[in-house]
Amino acid sequence: MELDYPLSKVQLELLTLFSRKIEDHDILEIKRLIVKYLSEKVAKQANEIWEQKQWSDENMEDLLGKHLRTPYEVKRKTGH
Repeated sequence: MELDYPLSKVQLELLTLFSRKIEDHDILEIKRLIVKYLSEKVAKQANEIWEQKQWSDENMEDLLGKHLRTPYEVKRKTGH
């Protein structure tokens, strides 16, 4: 298999990790650890932004009530 781009450091590390025999339940646990790590990292970043912007619960309630999606045109099918 030939790639059009080089593997990242993380991808190479994971290939090294998974190059030996690993039980299915261990693979699942490793996936859970990665997801937990990434979710904690995102939560930390979100908390930092919250602090920087000095948001409050009231700000969040205002945001939840707003429609912020970009409108788009629905393409209608033309049928015969």
